[in-house]
Amino acid sequence: MTYLGEGWDSTAFLVGGRWVERRPRRPEIEPQLVRETVVMPWLAPVLPLPVPVPEIVSEEPLVVRHELVRGEELTRLNAAQGRQLGEFLLALHAVPVAEAERRGVGPMPLPVDRFRAEVRVPGGEELLAQIDDLPADTLVHGDLGTEHVLGGDGVLTGVIDFGDLHIGDAAIDLAWALHSTSPEFAQAFAETYGVTRELRERALFWHRLGPWYEVLRGNDTDDAEMTEVGLAGVLERLRTG
Repeated sequence: MTYLGEGWDSTAFLVGGRWVERRPRRPEIEPQLVRETVVMPWLAPVLPLPVPVPEIVSEEPLVVRHELVRGEELTRLNAAQGRQLGEFLLALHAVPVAEAERRGVGPMPLPVDRFRAEVRVPGGEELLAQIDDLPADTLVHGDLGTEHVLGGDGVLTGVIDFGDLHIGDAAIDLAWALHSTSPEFAQAFAETYGVTRELRERALFWHRLGPWYEVLRGNDTDDAEMTEVGLAGVLERLRTG
């Protein structure tokens, strides 16, 4: 068993070079991991890239296990990868919402009150005012980014970490691809997915909101450095988009 690392919600170990075991870091994460064991076996066959398909191997303490999705974090981004991600999200976002809801997937309310109380910055209230206009009608990954989109040899090899899967705004899954990747990747992605002006504007909202979560996480864990980095990110993205 080899320690792989930990995210905000779970700790991961590699077992036998093939299997990933995940354990919740907090009791409130247990229902989320159990839900993945219900949703992902149903969802994986309709997606064009490998994804984790966990199953429960221990209930007390809770441990889930899935086959390793191979690949590395992306360091060089190209058009082919952008097209692959566009195709992946077209498939994910086409999944019937009612079917996902029957398997326990629901909306994910934003912590607006905490944002207002803990992230007081110029222009912040104007950003938060846009939340009321956001749709919530699509099955979304909810946390796409460099850590969760894997690749190798110039192509994508998988997408991981579906803990934030929920019914929400499709544009949340476009934010990283459009605003934090190379121009070649972003253009190919936008053309493949069919990004409209409205989607692009909402994706910018989600891009700007990303560091707000980092501030809250830093506050929750008494990590002053994380809070400081998050606040710097909030201000930078509000200024530049």
